[in-house]
Amino acid sequence: MDDEIERRQIQHILELDHEELQVEEVDSLLESSDDDPDATGYASTDDFTFNTQLTSLHSYLGDVDDTHHRSSFWEGGAIVNLPLYYLEGVVLFPEATLPLRVIEPNFVAVINRAMTQVDAPYTMGVVRVYRDPVDGPVRQAKIGTTAEIRQYRPVEDGSINVVTRGRQRFRLRRCWVDAEGAPCGEVQIIEEDVPFRTPRDACAKLVPLSNLRNQHMLSLHALSHGRRNDENDSEANSEESFENELSQTERRIHQAAIGAGYESDGTDESTSSGDDGKFSDSQLGSPCTNDPSSIRASTSGHTKQVRNSDLGIGTKSMTHKVAGPRSHLSSTVSRAFWPIWVYHMYDSFCLAQKAADMWKQVVGTPSMDGFVNKPDLLSFYIASKIPISDPTRQELLEIDGISHRLRREIELLERLDCVCCKICKTVIARRSDMLVMSADGPLGAYVNSYGYVHEVMTFRKAKGLALRGRPHKEYSWFPGYAWTIINCMTCETQMGWLFTATNKKLKPKSFWGIRGCSVTNEMR
Repeated sequence: MDDEIERRQIQHILELDHEELQVEEVDSLLESSDDDPDATGYASTDDFTFNTQLTSLHSYLGDVDDTHHRSSFWEGGAIVNLPLYYLEGVVLFPEATLPLRVIEPNFVAVINRAMTQVDAPYTMGVVRVYRDPVDGPVRQAKIGTTAEIRQYRPVEDGSINVVTRGRQRFRLRRCWVDAEGAPCGEVQIIEEDVPFRTPRDACAKLVPLSNLRNQHMLSLHALSHGRRNDENDSEANSEESFENELSQTERRIHQAAIGAGYESDGTDESTSSGDDGKFSDSQLGSPCTNDPSSIRASTSGHTKQVRNSDLGIGTKSMTHKVAGPRSHLSSTVSRAFWPIWVYHMYDSFCLAQKAADMWKQVVGTPSMDGFVNKPDLLSFYIASKIPISDPTRQELLEIDGISHRLRREIELLERLDCVCCKICKTVIARRSDMLVMSADGPLGAYVNSYGYVHEVMTFRKAKGLALRGRPHKEYSWFPGYAWTIINCMTCETQMGWLFTATNKKLKPKSFWGIRGCSVTNEMR
């Protein structure tokens, strides 16, 4: 069944390639106004006729054979020797597709070694290389991704066409060149953490703070008479069992917060209605303190400082008010030393839901429900598709921890508004103009006939760009579209390509492909 579907898709590609090129559409596009969306010739969502599944086939590579091999994962911390494939301007993430046209002899040796090695068959390491500064020496990143060769076909001229897929992150320990000239490296597989969900017992099943003072007074009264009823014993045992599960640092923070609850309940009755929720310096911490990340909790005899670092979280992510005047909601406040929203800040599933909702607003993906239940895969998916510069994408690859990566991606999505030229910072396109032209998403990796791999993000509209040369149909990444090189009008940096339909039935009639290595997400 899959072979029949693929045969039909290939037939569709061949039919598109035989259509005549309509060059006049390019000229009319240049004359159109940015303020008139209808004049640009862009198709609406309802008029979208292009089959995005065709793009993900990478048919421009010609016939490639499936290797029918799927390698198993290595355990976290494993040390493996792999041939290394260096790429400039490209960051490979787990589960992302990477097509390659291998021409240079040293990288041909890399592919041949990967296909024949015994310890790690059909696998190589992909590492981003860069120049910092731009005209400086070539450097290599310390974190890369293993790539499994899924499709392979040697060409008569000695080159090799392959399609690979990212598998696992690794840390590069050392590298060398073998006797055949293939770059190799000793890598350590990074152990990925398990998606974290807030424990149910962290907040929901604890006794409300309003009952805490009454319990304390009853306990003192019972002790003074040498007796305690069964209910008090049960509550005391519950509290004791909860505290026994905490570490020494957590227990100290928990007791400090409870002490603040005693103080708050004891002072509420004398607080005037005119205070309206104002907190004293002893409750929130002095404004003159040298440590803004600390939180002061008032106790009966002294003041303790509760620091964010004691919880193992960043200083910017915690502004919890430990104590304050009791409100009508105090009877429902949990006795946990942090409220539920604090735990949600690091709950992988909550963060995944928020990131998926934001991603749908940006890209318009119909459904992300499958990814929400797999926060680790979602974090890698968004990182590999978000329209940002490759240094920022490398930063996402190097982040350890699902929740930390998702939090950073949410921050980037919140700030993402426009894409600018890397050199002159001229605004090229806006987030609202993103267009999904591939089943893999709005950003994908493609390789040209010279072996250069480009990460390309697609947009309905763009500005500040000039065409260079005439349209070409050969080696088009998008079947049925011809490509024309585009440069920044301000600094003449090559920004990517304009793709124009080769027949009037295909919609959208045109769109822009912007190179990830030519843009920045920072404005002047």
